Amino acid sequence: MKIMPNRLDRGFFLYQEEFEKKALEVLRSGWYILGEEVALFEKEFAAFLGSNCCVGVASGLDALWIAFRALGIGRGDEVIVQGNTYIASVMGITINGATPVFVEPDEYFNIDAAQIEEKITEKTKAILVVHLYGQASNMEEITALAKKYNLRLVEDCAQSHGAKFRGKMTGTFGDIGCFSFYPSKNLGAFGDAGAIVTDDPELEKKVRIFRNYGSEKRYYNCVIGANSRLDELQAGLLRVRLLHIHELEQERKRICSRYLKEIKNNKIELPRIRDGATHVWHQFVVKTRRRNDLIEYLNTREIGTIIHYPIPPHLAKAYEYLGMKKGSLPITEAYADTVVSLPLYNGMTEQEQNIVIEAMNHF
Repeated sequence: MKIMPNRLDRGFFLYQEEFEKKALEVLRSGWYILGEEVALFEKEFAAFLGSNCCVGVASGLDALWIAFRALGIGRGDEVIVQGNTYIASVMGITINGATPVFVEPDEYFNIDAAQIEEKITEKTKAILVVHLYGQASNMEEITALAKKYNLRLVEDCAQSHGAKFRGKMTGTFGDIGCFSFYPSKNLGAFGDAGAIVTDDPELEKKVRIFRNYGSEKRYYNCVIGANSRLDELQAGLLRVRLLHIHELEQERKRICSRYLKEIKNNKIELPRIRDGATHVWHQFVVKTRRRNDLIEYLNTREIGTIIHYPIPPHLAKAYEYLGMKKGSLPITEAYADTVVSLPLYNGMTEQEQNIVIEAMNHF
């Protein structure tokens, strides 16, 4: 039996009738951009998070760079961010001309809050927190630092839809929360899609204007904006998925609970959950010094894996201009050399789970 690292079709088949009904409803409506479906999704997603405002945009990357643009952060400014994130997090900073300042991750794969303060300079304007792999970061310490130094706080929640820290949803701690609804996400669309959430009505207004060519009213452009609009079809399909987000989250938790309890191999380091944080398991990421051997072994059993992420942003060719060399972030780099994500998706059968667990234990 071939087991893929992810199966998007399973998530579709779980609610096929609802998705198809909604798609036809939108197609037959004759309205495809910034209509009722977008407005309703924005309202419903904000309510789910406990946020005042939600603005749909075209992608998670757009959410990030528009967020920093709305906050007025640009050339000459520094933004603190963890080193072991996906490169899109850093692009959200650099597209605006600002400079990323990297901090090492903690044992939970998130930014090490204890190392942030030493990185703060007079140029620091914001902290970007990434709730990596679906687990909430240590927001108590981070929000305290942002307040102490009067810094803007942006959350990258591309992988943490529904995750909480001490009962509060990720995306609602800072000035702005940025979400991706890329199809593989826990709350995934059927194409690119994203959103910005905030409790600040002025920031909401800026984002709404900016996403639509900089116009508050059609043909009256007050700023040089962008074309970054969540379309009606994706919004409608996201509304269907949002209705089922709790059951989808519980299913992933059941699968990962099995992995945590039943994978027993001293060559494999299993993920840990921080006290006070919840994990929605966008990915189940293990560490092993024998990663290549493990991947090759699993391949012989037709079990697919993914590495999230093999090249940390500071070593990417795109960021050579930052002048950072190998060895500058040893923990980040060690993670990049040892992490591997096991198969995990909604609709994963018990038999498929058994095969993965058995293989991991026999490696």
